[in-house]
Amino acid sequence: MRLDESLVATAALASPEKFEDFRKHIDPKWIEEALAATGTASLRRRRLPAEQVIWLVLGIGLFRNRPIADVVAKLDLALPKPGSPTVVPSAIPQARERLGEEPMEWLFSRCARQWAYQSADQDRWRGLALYGLDGSTLRVPDSPENRTHFGGHRNGSSDDPRRNESAYPIVRVVALMALRSHLIADAKFGPYRHQELTYAKQLMESIPENSLTILDRFFIDASFLIPIATQKRNRHWLMRAKSNTRWRVLESFAPNDLLAEMKISGQARERDARLPQTWIVRVIQYQRKSGTTGWLLTSLVDAKLYPAEEIVELYSERWEIELGYDEVKTELLEREETIRSKSPGSVNQELWGILLAYNLVRLEMERIAQEANVEPLRISFVNALRLIQDEWLWAAVASPGAIPKRLRELRASVKRFILPPRRKGRTYPRAVKIKKSNYARKLPRLLATA
Repeated sequence: MRLDESLVATAALASPEKFEDFRKHIDPKWIEEALAATGTASLRRRRLPAEQVIWLVLGIGLFRNRPIADVVAKLDLALPKPGSPTVVPSAIPQARERLGEEPMEWLFSRCARQWAYQSADQDRWRGLALYGLDGSTLRVPDSPENRTHFGGHRNGSSDDPRRNESAYPIVRVVALMALRSHLIADAKFGPYRHQELTYAKQLMESIPENSLTILDRFFIDASFLIPIATQKRNRHWLMRAKSNTRWRVLESFAPNDLLAEMKISGQARERDARLPQTWIVRVIQYQRKSGTTGWLLTSLVDAKLYPAEEIVELYSERWEIELGYDEVKTELLEREETIRSKSPGSVNQELWGILLAYNLVRLEMERIAQEANVEPLRISFVNALRLIQDEWLWAAVASPGAIPKRLRELRASVKRFILPPRRKGRTYPRAVKIKKSNYARKLPRLLATA
């Protein structure tokens, strides 16, 4: 049984006995459309044709602890050929290069928007679907091509640029996530030198109508926030104010609930002539457990329709996207220093596969949660990922007749890992957990030879 059938078979937990449902989540037509739309369809039958390589890239993201050649062998991706049952390792990078990154991006977008939007629709707050938008970083292999394209951050103030350069090239990632299921609706990534706001603006069109997007305070930018609230119907944002944010009170709904006017700087209006001189926001004060106070800014200016107390409580859900990034880095990628690919195009291809693999796991967890009548976030990602990996490997070599029983066992096993309800009011102050090494840092190869 091939990987595409195994993936969708495992996804069909609601009715595993019906094999016609095995292709339910990733429709094979979507793969054909992805290849056709990007001009990558195989013109002849290769040992690893394009449609097979798509599943290979997905398997690379899912099975982090296995060599790529082992992924091909274990998941039965090579086409049968007399006298040569397996594909030679040297053919794998060639096949990935022929595929390129565009089909993976197309397929991720096609799947992610349908899955994440449907998920967010199922659990709304006062009629608004809840999303989070935030950025993170990933290391990539230290090849000359990756360092030139992605770059990295600078450390210290030494006159020697080699000692200021980060040890690995870094890719910056910004994602739009359905907060109550962790399904990623869209993502943008690229060189580290571009700010998170640059990638966030590319995601603006992916934010749907009748939604609320919760953001980190460093995304406060009139050219970004004003269009979110004005370019589509009933689309809103919520964030924490910076310590230097200033406003003028226009109206007081309550002592700690204000309608305010904020000025837009002349520099911002020079960069974007469409911006007005001021904009209207709602400002809500809240108290932390430490006793200090902070302020929330939002486009939800209707105090009756959107009570301040609920908004303050809702803001804590912004942390869900941080937990989602942790699931990708700590569990899916197993805290490896870097991903595998050594060229920018292959890095992009692999990242789309990782994001798609993550969404598939999260989609299965949502199905299990629905059957168990609990929230999707109460299913253990760690245990679900491990069990699904085991079942997919097993399904690749199992007889089709045994799969329904195994899927029922999988469903029952995962239900045993339902987490208890979350305790409210917990806080986790950010702190450095490990000290820097006392050993001298190894210089990047590219700069060390300069």
